[in-house]
Amino acid sequence: MTTFLLMHGGGMGGWTWKYVRPLLRAAGHEVFSPSFTGFAEHAHLMRRDTTHGVHVQDISSLIACEDMQDVVLVGHSYSGTVIPGVVKAHPNAVRRAIFLDAIVARSGERVATAMGMVPEEQAAGLDAMLAAGDGPIGSGVDEQQRAMAKDNPHMMDSEREAWLLRHLSDMPLRCTISPIETGAETLTIPVDYIAAQHTIMTIMHDRARELGWTMHQHPGDHALLVGDPEGVARLLLDISA
Repeated sequence: MTTFLLMHGGGMGGWTWKYVRPLLRAAGHEVFSPSFTGFAEHAHLMRRDTTHGVHVQDISSLIACEDMQDVVLVGHSYSGTVIPGVVKAHPNAVRRAIFLDAIVARSGERVATAMGMVPEEQAAGLDAMLAAGDGPIGSGVDEQQRAMAKDNPHMMDSEREAWLLRHLSDMPLRCTISPIETGAETLTIPVDYIAAQHTIMTIMHDRARELGWTMHQHPGDHALLVGDPEGVARLLLDISA
């Protein structure tokens, strides 16, 4: 039996794995899908000082409290940046990492700069402002995603997409602009990357190839875990086996 620890993307939460979880459990595996501090059901905990490091601690603490072993750590989108820090904290508990169309960031890099959203100088200044207790708390990513979906609907039926968009919530701004302490280049365990065909993450696909990770292709879009849970579960089971 494998323990799948599923981590969500920006503006989302553990709920985003709703359609994947039962498929993994039906195959006889244990599944956890927590929400990060400041996300989803923990949105009331969002603060200016919620950094990327807080989310690494969220998952590290869960592994410790649940005495997890033989973990396959799966990160979608934003949570790809959380994987390396968790592996560093629990090198004997995590046996494999799977990046699901996720961000591949280097040590010292920021999510916002890795994605080309803002230049380094601007991101550093905003980080300092938030650290001093000023500036916005949230990033507005939920409304950005809803606006993008109007022009480019997700590859799923309209009812499923409405469910996805309705459940989106904001995320702490600082976790996207605080430097990442432990980057993807530090990973020494087996790493697989599932690359969606229709996505804004193509630059991250290139980074995964440069690191020599095993690549897997999926014909869907960035919300593939909601649009094609059967296909995603099948890939996770095949890789973990």
